[in-house]
Amino acid sequence: MQIRQLQIANDSVQDRLVLRVGTQANEEYRIYITRRFLREIWPHLVEMLNGHLSGQSVTVVEANADTDVVPGEAASFEQSFIDDNPSYPLGATPLLASEAVLEASGDGTARLILREGRERRFTLELTAEILHALCAMLRAANDQAAWDLTLAYDSPAPISPPPTGKTLLH
Repeated sequence: MQIRQLQIANDSVQDRLVLRVGTQANEEYRIYITRRFLREIWPHLVEMLNGHLSGQSVTVVEANADTDVVPGEAASFEQSFIDDNPSYPLGATPLLASEAVLEASGDGTARLILREGRERRFTLELTAEILHALCAMLRAANDQAAWDLTLAYDSPAPISPPPTGKTLLH
């Protein structure tokens, strides 16, 4: 899947963030992110940025929660999310992320798998640039939602993997 755009918006009625991923094939994936899920996954995202993906040069940008980034190009938060009658491979109802696996998948890349209680799943291939943009959008959405989470880029305390060796979150 080749990503065209990412967007994170606050859904104040649901008290959730909505991650929208648009692809070059005009597909759209929607994932709900709760406050609890963001609090739990943030240290793992930062650890990946400061660890496996730290060697890549990236222009760090500040984002607004309702803007987007086009991976592979210079990060731009000016363009509106393209909504050109996309198809929804996982359905129009957003996947409610309740489990995640974040793992190094190659030189300079990582894989983030978001699952909904062992039902639907979504896999996002990450480069340092994409992960930086995603983190910037998560921070902006956290502020917009007034969740008051401390989402710092400081290196968190080391996270020990579960006994199985996987990095599975709740």
